[in-house]
Amino acid sequence: MTPAPRGSYERASRLGAATLHEAAGRRGALPASIKPVNNAMRLCGPAFTVHCPAFSNLQIHHALYHAQPGDILVVHVSGGVEAGYWGDILNEAALARGLGGLVIDGGVRDTAGLSTMDFPVFSNGVCIQGTGKDYEAVAWLQAAVRIGEVVIRPGDLVMGDRDGVVVLPAGDVEAVIAAGEAREADEADKIARIRQGARTLDLYGFAKGAPTSVTPGAPFRGRA
Repeated sequence: MTPAPRGSYERASRLGAATLHEAAGRRGALPASIKPVNNAMRLCGPAFTVHCPAFSNLQIHHALYHAQPGDILVVHVSGGVEAGYWGDILNEAALARGLGGLVIDGGVRDTAGLSTMDFPVFSNGVCIQGTGKDYEAVAWLQAAVRIGEVVIRPGDLVMGDRDGVVVLPAGDVEAVIAAGEAREADEADKIARIRQGARTLDLYGFAKGAPTSVTPGAPFRGRA
């Protein structure tokens, strides 16, 4: 799939991950455990996908020199979560190559340094355990990978911020961004009205769902 136009990444980044997820029909959210090593980090760009065998980061080294400037490395580690696949050496190499960021469903390490560098890293956690180099295992670059319930294909748009990471199929990007921009405009209008005294119950039509009791100490009657 041909990646979205470069201008789309700037527009998508301004909207943020949560808005894009909602605008996409609540699709494309990667697991909530995948977070930036520094909350100020943001990334947005086309996916360069990497499949690693568990506990080996050899393919990540290769990916660095096949990916293009601005690409987001999206790495699936085949369930081998308890390892640090990425650290300061790979971070420096990615910066030198002009890549746009990393999203990995495994661990990273050297986070004291990573968190201060101008390269956004989103991982499933932090782990000091090292990885090996498996030269015999099946691995690949630029083929579909699955992280959580989301299938990521080369060229899909990847956007991450402190709220999480969302992936949009390349062919849907323009429509989702337009829907997201409309959503942002609508929310700005609602915020202005709330500041003037409007109730969220009325703005969203939630008044009809009033609780059956507001008596302090009343027994809970809902579903646990």
